Amino acid sequence: MRQFQKYKPVFPALLALLCAVPGAAENKVAVHGSVQADVVLPQEDDAIGTGSYDHKILFNTYADVNLASRYVDAGLRAEFMKWPLPGYEPDFAGWGLSNFYVKGKYKGFELTGGDFYEQFGSGFILRTYEERALGIDNSIRGARVNVNAIDGVRLTALGGVQRRYWDWSKHSQVYGANAEVYMETWMPKLRESGASWMVGGSYVLKHERDEDIMLPGIDYRLNLPGCVNAIDVRSSFNKGPWSVLAEYAWKGQDPSFDNEYTYRHGSAVMLSASYSKKGLSALVQAKRSENMAFRSQRSRSGISAFINNMPAFTYQHTYALPALYPYASQYGPGEWAFQGSFSYNFRKHTPLGGRYGTRVTLNASYVSSLVHEGNPQAVVDGRPVNTVMGTQGYSSPFFKMGQANYFDVNVQVEKRFSAPLQITFMYMNQFFNNNVMKIVEKEEKYIRSNILVVDARYRFNRKFTLRGELQYLFTNQDQKDWAYGLLELSFNPWLMASVSDMWNCGDTGTHYYMFGLTGTYRNNRLMLSYGRTRQGFNCSGGVCREVPAMHGFQIAYTYNF
Repeated sequence: MRQFQKYKPVFPALLALLCAVPGAAENKVAVHGSVQADVVLPQEDDAIGTGSYDHKILFNTYADVNLASRYVDAGLRAEFMKWPLPGYEPDFAGWGLSNFYVKGKYKGFELTGGDFYEQFGSGFILRTYEERALGIDNSIRGARVNVNAIDGVRLTALGGVQRRYWDWSKHSQVYGANAEVYMETWMPKLRESGASWMVGGSYVLKHERDEDIMLPGIDYRLNLPGCVNAIDVRSSFNKGPWSVLAEYAWKGQDPSFDNEYTYRHGSAVMLSASYSKKGLSALVQAKRSENMAFRSQRSRSGISAFINNMPAFTYQHTYALPALYPYASQYGPGEWAFQGSFSYNFRKHTPLGGRYGTRVTLNASYVSSLVHEGNPQAVVDGRPVNTVMGTQGYSSPFFKMGQANYFDVNVQVEKRFSAPLQITFMYMNQFFNNNVMKIVEKEEKYIRSNILVVDARYRFNRKFTLRGELQYLFTNQDQKDWAYGLLELSFNPWLMASVSDMWNCGDTGTHYYMFGLTGTYRNNRLMLSYGRTRQGFNCSGGVCREVPAMHGFQIAYTYNF
């Protein structure tokens, strides 16, 4: 109970504020929340390399409650992960009251105290968010002011300490300000033409106490900056089906574990253009980033303590085999990334559209490393030291590209053959540079694969639907070929049963079978499953968490109110 004792004053404070809300006595306070429990009963399985377990049951549990009214919102969340699911970083384990906040609202002004999430622009210099599947919750505990009282202008200012699992270190603070101006509010002709134009700018300051970082082999201590500044400027323009976004971010000297404690500035630039109308859409994006790892604690590694987020310009695959070799953004070394997508609907009653129409989508992604030039070497008392620590690091010519990190091109065809039958076909060609990601233990430099997917759905009536997947991955590297099959029967909206198998038919012959049953009733959802999970990576938004091989029962329960 000691985890909760230090938060005891929070509970009466929240209740007192809500009782003081105008209209609270008239039952105008809305209450909502949720409970989530993910439970695993693991079994040791030498065939897939699960290893041993210290506990017979592992679980992640969350419970939150939020109260909303006209002038005041409040909420809190408790978490229990004393024996967490496999694959999370060691400091993830713990329990207690992890999140609480009070928000006051009045005439375009909002003041938040407690824990909150925020994003400036695309997140290049600030993005705090929660992603439970990855074990990420980098919220800020402090205060934030939002101002929307001026037409066409949005202002934000914030400050506080960042959460890293169960640590809110007072030795590091994050401050920031953001402004966005919507020019159509001030330019009537622009507004009358149906166009919108936004101009925005952001500033983030990280203050972190000094620490002893020594050059290897000698008694020399790095002079670390106490404050690191970062700025972001951006502009977006929208008119009719067209949208264009340009964004630039810059970060000051920030020696850290991610950049080998070098002092080169960081930068990121992005251009994005899209076109969308009925039956047709297109997207083209380009991004260059260099030395943009921005953490509240400079000596941390892994996926924790990031202040910012660098989105991956790769297609987010939902099918099992295309997701075997995922790509994660390279924060420290940097990268050039390109992404494009084109989708077209062939109309009904045309040669290619047929009776029900046909949708064709083409996606392509290409990511390359930067070219690092020079031979930086620390010099102490006139003597060279064999390390890049303490130097400006490598130089990287802006337009020069290095070796390919990742490549992916895929074509999807969605076709309805009859009223109850719809089939999606996909072909994908993928290139993965294991020298960069190092997710394969074998001595494989590159992994090249071709993947075929067929996803069929047959709807018997309004209640019963049967869905099946067949997938095959061809490759001469790693564990060679893979096959995957799934059958899923749904009795809408209450019940769904599934069975699947991922088979390594090219090397080990191992089967990763899974049986699942999901039930939904009112606000409750319960999923039961049993089987094997392959060792791999769970990725979202350019961030990846390693997931170990697992065998056993899994239970997932959610309740929303």
